[in-house]
Amino acid sequence: MDTGILYLSGADVVRAMPSIDEGLELAERAMTALVADAELPAKIGVHPRPDGSFAHAMPASLRPGRVGATTADDLLGMKWVLGFPANRELGAAPINALVVINDPGTGLPMAILDGAPITARRTAAVSGVVVRRFAPTVTGRPLRAAVVGAGVQGRSHVEMLARVLPGISFAIHDRHSDRAADLAAAAARLPGVTAAASVASAREATVDADVVITAVTFARPEDRQRMSPDWLACDALVVAVDYAAMCSAATARDGALFLVDDRGQFLANRDAGQFDGYPDPTATIGEAILAGTRRPASGRVVATPLGVGLADIVFAADIVSRARATGLGMLLAR
Repeated sequence: MDTGILYLSGADVVRAMPSIDEGLELAERAMTALVADAELPAKIGVHPRPDGSFAHAMPASLRPGRVGATTADDLLGMKWVLGFPANRELGAAPINALVVINDPGTGLPMAILDGAPITARRTAAVSGVVVRRFAPTVTGRPLRAAVVGAGVQGRSHVEMLARVLPGISFAIHDRHSDRAADLAAAAARLPGVTAAASVASAREATVDADVVITAVTFARPEDRQRMSPDWLACDALVVAVDYAAMCSAATARDGALFLVDDRGQFLANRDAGQFDGYPDPTATIGEAILAGTRRPASGRVVATPLGVGLADIVFAADIVSRARATGLGMLLAR
């Protein structure tokens, strides 16, 4: 029976959000499904009048290929994400998003969700999948992490790293020093974190870090690709969730392994000038998981998860299921 469309506000989504551990499993499912079971185009974008603004449509379909799978096992939906950097001056969020979940058998809309909390958690979860597999091993001291960018993504990545790499210490940089200090203070209170400090420059944060997360929002053109190989330890894992805002093409070329979440999307963005000078990926994250690829004996690993609609749909479907079970949200008439 048709029960209408479930609407989940940001608060509803947060209440129904899977835990960090559950999110890691959802993210790995999305990454491996990209290898054979998913259909999605590169992000379809338009660019409204305010400088630096964008609006991207991210449709995705999951059709598990296992024997006996039916439409009941499928997922279908789309994320609509918009970035307006000037919103900060208006006191509004610079990035917002909605996720729509459709019935994969009929196409009818089933749910509409605030996508901002999903973006934060699923992005960090995909990074966590990479960190679990490719973080370097050290002896005699805690792992050191650098987080460049103390916004929403920086915060979600700190929480993920504290869970995935217990005992970790943090060096955090943001162009707004107060934001870096606030995030460092929050990180220091997390279970398993041995130390956390804000630092004055991105290079100071990264130069001796074992794991580097770059999460810079709306980098200026003159600042792009400034994190060169000499900023980094020789065996560091670099996860650049901000495209090429920080990570240089030389860093990707110099790495022993260069991973992306979706090859087609990466190549489309490179053709559009977002990754000038970058090499072809060694593999996708999903391909590396399925092949059992491990960290090379020496050299850096560089991963660039661009963010794919499938990960949003996998997370959103899980959140909708949890919300229905607990009575969250508002039912909208068709």
